[in-house]
Amino acid sequence: MTPEFRAYIAPVRLYPQIWRLILGVLLIVFIYAGFTALVLAGVFAATMPFGFFPFLMELASPANPVPTLVLLFTFAGFGLGAIIAAPACHYRSPATLFGPLDETLRGFFITVVICLAFFAAFGALMLALDTATANLPFGQWVRYLPLAVLLVLVQTASEELVFRAYLPQQLAARFASRAVWMFLPALLFALLHYNPQFGPAAWMIVATVFAFALIATDLVEQTGSLGAAMGLHFVNNLFALLVISMDETITGLSLFIAPLPADMAQWAVSTAVNLAILLVLWRVLRYALTR
Repeated sequence: MTPEFRAYIAPVRLYPQIWRLILGVLLIVFIYAGFTALVLAGVFAATMPFGFFPFLMELASPANPVPTLVLLFTFAGFGLGAIIAAPACHYRSPATLFGPLDETLRGFFITVVICLAFFAAFGALMLALDTATANLPFGQWVRYLPLAVLLVLVQTASEELVFRAYLPQQLAARFASRAVWMFLPALLFALLHYNPQFGPAAWMIVATVFAFALIATDLVEQTGSLGAAMGLHFVNNLFALLVISMDETITGLSLFIAPLPADMAQWAVSTAVNLAILLVLWRVLRYALTR
């Protein structure tokens, strides 16, 4: 472990018992489920008598703006769960999930600037190669953009609080092995992205998400804060949800849609390209953040 990461997990060492971690995870799931139920109750009140169940079905893979916004908002309960679990189960401040404020902000803004430039170049290349088609009309997209950006930040920060802060911290305070505190949360995060509708290619998506999770956790270790991982996840999802979305995924807020690979060979090439891009971006970020 780096000295920065040792300092990051120092407040966790007071109460690192596994039973507390299990209780914390159950509390996070309970709060997330309860918050989602409250959101859906609001949707029920707004859409009855006939619109609720079609709306509910669309949440599985939303292709329109409002269901997409609602789906993103439900993730607030996930992050809230981690913020409550830290003091409730481990007697530590929720601020310890983020690390030092100055380093968190520094890591977030440096990463956002680098990733925006990186993804802008990649998106321009995709459009130049004519691999994406228009989705939302530009005027409509701009109207939704401020709220969409805010909710993407909520969604990504919430996932980072659980998978790159709470779980790695609690595991690292108890287990020195990187196979436990880094790989297990990354694997869980990747498996939650498994979608059987993609057939055998679903495991290539899982592999890419797993690599992304490892890179994000490494940035947490290198900086001793959550900021860089939050920035990476935020810009990645901004691009994937608001700029160029893959067909048959969450396309409700995207300006463009790119087609899915047509066969396993194309999936393999796409996966290899994505992994290569992630590795290059990781090395650039590591250099910039640890100078």
